[in-house]
Amino acid sequence: MRRPVPFLAFVACGLIASGAACRAEVGASQEAAPATATIRDLAGNEVGSATLTEGAEGVVVAVELRDLPAGPHALHIHETGLCEPPFASAGGHAKGAGKKHGILSPDGMHEGDLPNVHVPDSGSLRVDAFAAGATLGAGDDGRLALLDQDGAAIVIHAGPDDYATDPAGAAGDRIACGVITG
Repeated sequence: MRRPVPFLAFVACGLIASGAACRAEVGASQEAAPATATIRDLAGNEVGSATLTEGAEGVVVAVELRDLPAGPHALHIHETGLCEPPFASAGGHAKGAGKKHGILSPDGMHEGDLPNVHVPDSGSLRVDAFAAGATLGAGDDGRLALLDQDGAAIVIHAGPDDYATDPAGAAGDRIACGVITG
């Protein structure tokens, strides 16, 4: 089965030991300042952080998590930079017009659709993902601007994304959220 390029970029990043090597591999710019997010759970406890770095074809999303339930969890970029529990305030997935949810969607995935993360029993994890077609800039090059007027957020769901069900992958409740700031 042919996989979309963003999936392959994620797999390549997961196999590369150095995060810096991954960022260089997917074309991250050394000149653009990264954006960051502090990720908090429903009780307001800090459970991780994310650093987003501009690349030539999208945004590299480096996430560090801790104190989360073990198992698979959906990881998405949501369209609004607001994280008020239960995090519905973050809106839906960051997406361009006409796109459907899911890495496996034949109609093109949302820019905010990222691969699932698998949290080990320790509750801690570091992972790099790639948001193809997204930008931290103005979006005047045809890419989706994440840091637009209402911002964006990193959201972690209770369950895994099925990579197909529109609009959110049947991933369950939102258990952690972080506003992306640049």
